[in-house]
Amino acid sequence: MLSLQQQLRLGLKLTPQQVQYLKLLQLPTLSLEQRVKLELEQNPMLELGDEMELAQDQEAPEASSDQIEGERDERDDDRYTLDDYMHDDNAGYKSPESQPRNDEEEYEAPLPATVPLTERLMTQFHMLDIDHDDEMIAEEILGNVDEDGYLRRELELIVQDLNLTFDLSLTLQRAEHVLHLIQGLEPPGVGSRTLPECLAAQLRTGHFPAALRELALKIVTQHFEDFRQKRYDILLKHLHVSSETMKKAIELIQHLNPKPGEGEFSAQENYVTPDFIVTKDQGDFLILLNDRNIPPLRINNAYKQLIAPKGKKVAQDAKDFVRKKFEAAKWFIASIHQRRETLLRVMRAIVERQRQWFENGEVLKPMIYKDVAEVVGVDISTISRVVNSKYVQTEWGVFQLRHFFTSGLTSESGEDVSNSTVKQRIRDLIEAEDPKNPLNDDAIGKVLNGEGIHIARRTVAKYREALGIPIARLRVKI
Repeated sequence: MLSLQQQLRLGLKLTPQQVQYLKLLQLPTLSLEQRVKLELEQNPMLELGDEMELAQDQEAPEASSDQIEGERDERDDDRYTLDDYMHDDNAGYKSPESQPRNDEEEYEAPLPATVPLTERLMTQFHMLDIDHDDEMIAEEILGNVDEDGYLRRELELIVQDLNLTFDLSLTLQRAEHVLHLIQGLEPPGVGSRTLPECLAAQLRTGHFPAALRELALKIVTQHFEDFRQKRYDILLKHLHVSSETMKKAIELIQHLNPKPGEGEFSAQENYVTPDFIVTKDQGDFLILLNDRNIPPLRINNAYKQLIAPKGKKVAQDAKDFVRKKFEAAKWFIASIHQRRETLLRVMRAIVERQRQWFENGEVLKPMIYKDVAEVVGVDISTISRVVNSKYVQTEWGVFQLRHFFTSGLTSESGEDVSNSTVKQRIRDLIEAEDPKNPLNDDAIGKVLNGEGIHIARRTVAKYREALGIPIARLRVKI
């Protein structure tokens, strides 16, 4: 039997414009540049603004919280309509930082050409006493070397492929000889299949005292597991050397490079573009949103004539299309405006909350997303989107925004202590410990509790692991 019922439900629905704004909000600077370029390609109503005319707009790169609130209230009273854009040739988004200055030329330095590691190794290999078959083996081996410099494919399979492809009769022994030659090139150790083999290759090619080199070779080739687990008492028993000699051999091994192929970065791969730049000026902090590469946008003048009241007669479907694109362009420009405003307000709240850190670069206060959300007057999810993949350039370096959000522990005095401060204290205790008898997690916890910081052993272990510090047994030194 059918029946009608009434139900009251509480729900939240986002308009397409709100969804667009939230997506733009979480984009870092470089991604936003690509998003703007894509929108320019897809929406004919959008075009680049006239930079000469837009350069006359305001040039203040940073605004205080009060100024931002005032500008927001003024914009709340404005309602963009089609008529507003019909009589404003320069309506659109203008980034103050995107305007060229008369006293400076934009110049992008050319990137230096780099030679790949494999090519450098082959150049060195050609200088050796080799023949054509050795060269083919070397090229195949280097083609299978990963970014860390290790040969991850079995040498036997490489020989089989060469024999089948070129109808050769190469032997595994010959390939081993070629691999040994490659491992002796600069940087030494490239082409190794295991870490002990990599370390041994570096020991054989390096300029070290003969006796010390032989001892280090024995350790990495015959007793590597005991060395890795820092079972030094077993090493002393098997190798019959003094503690001082063992210490020198271990220090030699620890100074070798475990990843000989690492460090091959291009300028683009090893570069972070900060989204904010915070500088100090006369006791106050200035916040700059680094969006100078975001092009200024405005509504395309040519398409305005199609929907003008006294314009040319155009088919209704064409007018509907243009109006639809006009609305999309209007909301896209407004979303970029709103994104800029929100980012500045959030960054200002972070700087005010962590003012002590921006002053000296040392002490962070406990701060979570909720703290900033309450100050800015937005939802916690908005703060999460702002912080996502964003970087800030400060006097103390470039940091992710997440760096400034930390939970806290309570001290005996009732004050909140940031977990970053606790982690640094744990690091200091470990660096000052007796290397022959390092502190375990329980001992570190007792020290911190004695200093008035209430912390459990499990929390100490979690913070130590986050710092990348091994357990006490693996920190033992001779």
